[in-house]
Order: sequence, then C-alpha cells, then structure tokens
Amino acid sequence: MLVQKYGGSSLATAEQLNAVADRVSASHRSGRPSVVVVSARGTTTDDLLRLAGTCHPHPPANRELDQLLATGETASAALLALALQARGVPATALSGAQTGILATGRHGSGVIAAVDTERTRALLDAGSVVVMAGFQGVDAAGDVITLGRGGSDTTAVAVASELGAGHCDIYTDVDGVYTADPRIVPDARVLTDLRMTVLAEMALAGARVMHSRAVELAAITGVDIRVRHSGRSLGGTVAHAERGGEPYTTVRGDGGMVEARGSVAAVVHDTDTVRVSVRLEAAEGAAAAEVFRFLARESIVADMTALSEEADGRLAVAMTVSEADVPAVSDWFSAHTHGSPELDRTVGKVSVIGTGLLGKPQLAARTLDSLAAAGIPASSVATSQLRISITVARHQVVRAVQVLHSEFGLESDDRPADDESPVPA
Repeated sequence: MLVQKYGGSSLATAEQLNAVADRVSASHRSGRPSVVVVSARGTTTDDLLRLAGTCHPHPPANRELDQLLATGETASAALLALALQARGVPATALSGAQTGILATGRHGSGVIAAVDTERTRALLDAGSVVVMAGFQGVDAAGDVITLGRGGSDTTAVAVASELGAGHCDIYTDVDGVYTADPRIVPDARVLTDLRMTVLAEMALAGARVMHSRAVELAAITGVDIRVRHSGRSLGGTVAHAERGGEPYTTVRGDGGMVEARGSVAAVVHDTDTVRVSVRLEAAEGAAAAEVFRFLARESIVADMTALSEEADGRLAVAMTVSEADVPAVSDWFSAHTHGSPELDRTVGKVSVIGTGLLGKPQLAARTLDSLAAAGIPASSVATSQLRISITVARHQVVRAVQVLHSEFGLESDDRPADDESPVPA
C-alpha cells in the first residue's frame, strides 16, 4: 500500500500537476495500490479567503466558510484524477464527504474522529488510484468541517493508519526536515533520520514542514513518515515511529549500533505566537483545570504554560498561543475572570530540539549563555526531555536561531562529543 500526500506548492502549475501525475502513474504501474491525498493548489486557499472577504468584512470560521475552502482540495483531487486518466491510469477523485472521514470540533479546526475506508478499499481492489481531497471531513450532520493548518498531512496519516500502510510519503517543495529553517540559516542540513517524537517536538515548536497533529497521530498509530521533495525521487527525511516500546538506536557509519545520547538535533522558531497572561482570584484558582478543559474543547494548542500562586493568593496563568487563537482565548478569559488577559505580541519563540535534554542541564546553560553573549535576553524558558524553548523579542528571533545553530555545531558533522546527534546526516 502506498499513501502519498502532495502539498499545494507541488501542484501549483499545470507542469507540476502533470509531473505528479507521472510519478503516481509510475507507482501504479509497478503494481502498488495507491492513495494520493492532495492540498489546494498554490494560493487557492488564500484566494478563497480573499473572495469571502468581498462578501463579508470579517468572514467567521463557520459552516459556510468551510464549504467554500473545501472546494480548493476537491478541485485538486479532480484535476489530478483527470491527469491520471489521460495517462491510461484508472483514478477516482473523492471529496471530503466521500472519503469516509468523520470530523468533529470547531469549523476551521476540526479533528478526525474516525475513517471509514470501505469505499477506498473497494476502489483499490478494483485497480483504481484513489485521489482524496485533504484538509476536510464531515460531521455527524453531514456538514463539511475543515481540519485547519496542515490538515492534509493529518488526512494522509489517518488514512495510512486505517489502511495499514505502515508509512506515509509527504511530498513538498523542500528537500526534507532541516536542522533549522534554511531561509534564515543557509548552511542548515537535512536530517535523514529522525525519531517521530523529535519531529513532533519540532512541529509543535513551529517547524512548518509537517503539522504537529499529523506527526502526533503518526506516533500514536505507528506510521513512519517520509518527507521528500516532489521533484526528486531520492533523499529526504524518514521519521520513524517507535513500535512495541523498542528503544531508539541509530546506525553509525560503520554499521554498528550505538545508544542515542543526550543531544541537540535542530533549532526551530515561531513568530506566530502571542504570550497570554492572566491572574485568577483565589476561588477561580481552585477551578484552574477549567482553563485546560476550555483549550481541549476548542482544540487550542497552548505552549510554555506556567501556573504560579502569588503572594495575595491569586493564581497567575501564562501561556503562548498562536495569533489565530487569541480571540477565542481572550474572550474566554474575559468572560471567566475579572478583567481581560494581558497580550504580548512582541515576542517570538526559539526552541532547541533533541533528546535527553532534561538530563543534561549544561545544554540549557549553553543555550542561555550563547544568547546572552549575543545580546539576546530570554524573557521566559521552558524545558523538557525533548525541547528547550525560550521567548525572545520578536525582532531578535532570526539572530537567535543563527546563534544557537552555530553554538551546537548543527551546520557541521564535526560535533562535540557530548552533543553527538541521534539523527545522523
């Protein structure tokens, strides 16, 4: 079974779409049953949002907007299926409603609840390539719910899991997962092998190659992810899901196995972040769990969350959320506390990603020392086994990434002994 996902930048032009059709056609003729998940082509989603803005000054994330946005992926699926048919390949395009994907949650940020693969399996058994519109599903009422940013990645992983494919190929316009964003760190390297947990942390911290929800789903369901350039047949990054509790090991150049040690693999940044701070009264503090129940209901990812009791008995709550989630978070806190939360839009987040970081506090010390030496103060810090995250002034984020990438020698294979990488180049 072959499950492939092509992003919008890989389908933007007629030439690119036909190149994808050639690749899928070759896979089909090799005898492998194929499912292809597609995103909207090029800037289609942004164009649809602008179109909605001509009809409503502030289009809400509701049923009608989801119906509009879903047409982008549906069109991509139909066009690719037509291109395959022109090559003599039997192909069937499926819209979100036809894929068997049941979604729940808010419009614009739905969550996949279940996948009915009966129709897909029947088409595959009949010898057809199945081309699915990603980014969408339907709720119990039959209404379209889009899955939010990176939703096509999530669609592909969910389908691969339900079909028992074992791995999912994500084709995009970059060569793989890098040690840092190559647009700001020109000597960043492609990581050829990654633990899925490391890739998940990179995605949560702001890496744009894969969406965090898709990576988390792959880790839970045991699906390996291969990230590749849509115009190349070799190279890329393979993220391995851990199965059966097996310890993670890496292969040395001589073929021997070595234990993965505390190490730094990448530096990731996120400038689409807002620091939210609020103080709850003592009585409200007793119900602080309500904050997290609200975040769960609204499918909002909050990072660098801190709870602390102040001298006057009030509970201080601070977290970072994406700009898109600020209205919902602000409205909820304003309705459930005395006063509106403080919003800091002047910060960005920089994260050092790796393994065994909590057990090596010297890595956190090096992170902070190197930033301080570069004149970049940290306003908040959070650490875990897989990540050291720091908020800095947003205008200093790029410089912070460059400093940390150099500090940990990620541009070179000549790494310090205590930073030996579990993700060999």
